[in-house]
Amino acid sequence: MAGKRKQIVDIYALLQHLRAGASNRGIKRDLGVDRRTAKKYREWAEEYGLLKGTLPPIEELFQLLEETMPTQHPPQSQSTVEPYRKLVVKLREQDTEVSAIKQRLEERGFRGSYMAVWRFVKQLEPAQADVTVRVETAPGEEAQVDFGYTGKMIDPATGEIRKTWAFVLTLSWSRHQYVEFVFNQQIPTWLRLHRNAFAFLGGVPQRVVIDNLKAGITQACWDDPEVQVTYRECAEHYGFLIAPCKPQTPQHKGKVEKGGVHYVKRNFLGGREMTTITQANQDVKVWCLTTAGQRRHGTTRKQPVVQFETVEKAALQPLPETPYDLAVWKQAKLHRDCYVVFDNAYYSAPFRLVGQRLRVRGGSQEVRLYTADYQLVATHERATEAGQRITNPAHLPPDKLPGLVLDRDACQAVAADIGFSTTALVGRLLADPVVDRLSMVRRLLRLREQVGDERLEAACDRALRFDEVSYKTVKRILSQGLEAAAEAPAAPEAPAAQRFVRGHRNCSGIYGVGHHGIETPTPTLPEAVTPLWCAGNTGGAASSSRCRSMDPY
Repeated sequence: MAGKRKQIVDIYALLQHLRAGASNRGIKRDLGVDRRTAKKYREWAEEYGLLKGTLPPIEELFQLLEETMPTQHPPQSQSTVEPYRKLVVKLREQDTEVSAIKQRLEERGFRGSYMAVWRFVKQLEPAQADVTVRVETAPGEEAQVDFGYTGKMIDPATGEIRKTWAFVLTLSWSRHQYVEFVFNQQIPTWLRLHRNAFAFLGGVPQRVVIDNLKAGITQACWDDPEVQVTYRECAEHYGFLIAPCKPQTPQHKGKVEKGGVHYVKRNFLGGREMTTITQANQDVKVWCLTTAGQRRHGTTRKQPVVQFETVEKAALQPLPETPYDLAVWKQAKLHRDCYVVFDNAYYSAPFRLVGQRLRVRGGSQEVRLYTADYQLVATHERATEAGQRITNPAHLPPDKLPGLVLDRDACQAVAADIGFSTTALVGRLLADPVVDRLSMVRRLLRLREQVGDERLEAACDRALRFDEVSYKTVKRILSQGLEAAAEAPAAPEAPAAQRFVRGHRNCSGIYGVGHHGIETPTPTLPEAVTPLWCAGNTGGAASSSRCRSMDPY
C-alpha cells in the first residue's frame, strides 16, 4: 500500500465492513477510506483469511500488520551526519553539546549545518515523557499554602488603592480551604495568616507545604533549607512540620496550585467590583464555606466542606491553649550607646557586647535580645511608640550611669540616705542661683562607693563647719583623713594686765638715758593703765621683742 498505514483501530473497523460484504464505494461513504485503499486491505484480508471466522485479538492483528504490511516512509535523502554516527554517539555519551559536536565533525571534513547535527542528535535521543506521580495523603496529614498577587483593593484606613495578595491554605485530603487577602508578604503578616487559618479550621495539620517564600525560608536549598527562625518558632508552637518545595517545582503542591490563588481569582474575584480589603475578607470566608466548600470537586468528586466536617476535622491536631505570640526575629548591631534598633524603637543591652550583632525577638508584649549563639542577655517590654528608648540601667557602664539616672530629685534622695550633713551640703550646692552644680553633686555622691556612707557624712559635716561647701573640699578632707580629726580649740584670751612686770627704768628701749648721760625723767603712769603691747612680758630682750610684735587679735 502506498502512503501512510491506517491506525489499527481504523483497520479493525474496515475489516468489520469487509466481513459484512460492504463494497469499496460503501466503505468510502461510511469510513472515508479511499476505494483503492479499501481494495488493498480487502486483498490483504483475503490473503490471510481475515474475512471469515473469528478475528484475532487486536495485538495479534497488529503484529500481523507489522510483519506483512510495514509502514512505508516517504523517500528522503540520507542525513549528512550519518557517516559520523559512531563519533556522535560517543560524544553524546560524554555529554558533549551539539555545537561542540559540530566542531569535532568539521575537524574531520564535515560540511553540513548546525541544524543537520541537531536533527540527527534528536533522532538518536527521543524526548522523555514528563511523568507525574500523584501523591495522596491521609486526613489531617497535610496542608498546602499558596501566596499570590490578586489585583488591587481599597485600604479602609487611608482610602488608597493598594496591591493585594491572597493567602490560600488547602487541606490536601478534603480540599477545604482558608483564604485571606493582605497588603504585604512580610513575616508578621505570614505568621498572622497561619494563626488565623488554624483558628478557622479548628485544628492543625501535621505538615504544611510551602513555597520558598522569604518569610518562611531564608535560603532556597532543597538539601538543607534554612528556615526563618520566626517561622520555625511558630511551627514548634503549633506542632506542624515545615515542608518547603524544591525551587521552581510548583507541581509539588499541585492541590493548592490549581485550586488556590488561580481558583480564587477566577471564581471569587471574577467580575467583582473593587471593594475594601475588610469587606473582601468577610465575603471570602462565606465563599469558602458555600461556593468553594459545597462544590463537587473535580478530582475527589465530593464536597470539600462535607469531607472536612465529617472526617478530616477530627484528624487535625488540637490547637494549643494560647495562640502564637506573633514574634519577629531579626539581627541588629549593638551600637556604642548600648542600644539596638528594632521596629523604630531602641532597646538596651549589656555594654560588654557593644559592636556585636545580636538576635532580636520582638513579640507583641516583650522584646528579647540574644547573642549569636542564642544566649539570652536582655528582656524588655515592647515599646508603644516609635523613637521610644527602653533602658535597663544595669546594661550601661557603671562610671557613666550616674550622669543618666541621677537627676536633682534622685541626688537629694541619695544624700538623704547617707546622712543629715550630706543632705545639707547637697541642698546648698543645688540651691546655687547662678551655676548648675548637678554634675558636682553627682561626683560628690559617687565618693560613697570609695569611702562609704560614714566617712562621706563626716567629711560633709567638717566642710559645713568650716563653711567650705564644694566637692574639692570634701574630697581633700577624705584624701587627708581629716574627717575624723577633733575640732581645734579656740585661742585663749590674754588676761588683763594691772602693772608692768618690770620697772619702768628697765625699759631702756622705751625710756632710757638721754643725751650726754643725762637721765631722762620717767613720766608717771596711772597704776591701773598697762600698755597692751607689754602684756605677758617676763623679762629679757627676747621677751621684750616678742612683746613688741604680738598681735593682740
